[in-house]
Amino acid sequence: MKILMQLISALLIFLVCFNCSLPDSNMNAEDNVLTLTEKITLPNVSGRIDHIAYDSINHLAFVAALGNNTIEVVNIETKQVVHTIKGLHEPQGVVYIPALQKLVVANGDNGECIFFEPKNYTQLSSVNLKGDADNIRYDAATNLLYAGYGSGGIAIINAGTMKQVASILLDGHPESFQLSKKENHIYINVPDADEIEVADLSSHLIIAKWKNTNASFNFPMALDEENHRIFVACRSPATLRMIDTQTGKDIQSINCSGDADDIFYDPARHRIYISGGEGSIWVLTQQDADHYPVMAKISTASGARTSLYVPAWSRLYLAVPHRASQPAEIRVYQAQ
Repeated sequence: MKILMQLISALLIFLVCFNCSLPDSNMNAEDNVLTLTEKITLPNVSGRIDHIAYDSINHLAFVAALGNNTIEVVNIETKQVVHTIKGLHEPQGVVYIPALQKLVVANGDNGECIFFEPKNYTQLSSVNLKGDADNIRYDAATNLLYAGYGSGGIAIINAGTMKQVASILLDGHPESFQLSKKENHIYINVPDADEIEVADLSSHLIIAKWKNTNASFNFPMALDEENHRIFVACRSPATLRMIDTQTGKDIQSINCSGDADDIFYDPARHRIYISGGEGSIWVLTQQDADHYPVMAKISTASGARTSLYVPAWSRLYLAVPHRASQPAEIRVYQAQ
């Protein structure tokens, strides 16, 4: 009996020590996924911050400070704001075109897509989309810009001539969308119509409408073109949907970060990054082709819902708005 009691006592001591060690072993688990390396303050910036573009050659981030009506140009290496483009009207979408050395800003208030020369930041031209110019994408192969706008359209703009050449008509205002050159399709979140609309890139016509299932308010979207998957983050309830682009059917739906506004697929690591205004970044990793369990939930700041993942540098740039004692800033995370 004495020997048995000694064995039980030893086992209890082991379990207590083991359990006490668990928090320490997991304490830095998030650092093994995304490591916060920098916080770059955005002086004099208040209000909502929207999307971010990046110049990989000059290490410049272009931050759409929507509530400030400015674009903040941030040098990531010197950790300073090096220029501010003022006089904008609720800048939302922003894209940098390295081959043409043009910066394009989509303004939500007046619908203007403005082209800037990014050395002196002088205005080159603009395309007036009449209202609520929002998300914007550039296709280097065709030299075309795609800009969501108004109560239901995607404007197609020749980036060289800076002229609109076509439109895709939708059932409501478009949020995030993705171009698939492999399938010659564009997938568009249209939360006003509670659906995803699919258009043909050649004819510019809608060829399919996929109604939302289990969740609505579908805002951000990412694409895994190789495996025919789109990832859509919905806000009500907070849900990540993985959809087969060949059938339009949901493959997986799981909980995700609340108030999500950006989502990115990292093909090198087979991961998904979701930034949400509830104050967190969720990281999911591929278990198999059809399952992405949650890998980490990283606490950030309230309202920090827009971000940009740059695959070339394996970095995620998160926009944090000014709230109370929290200054507006860009947080830089290194993917591990």
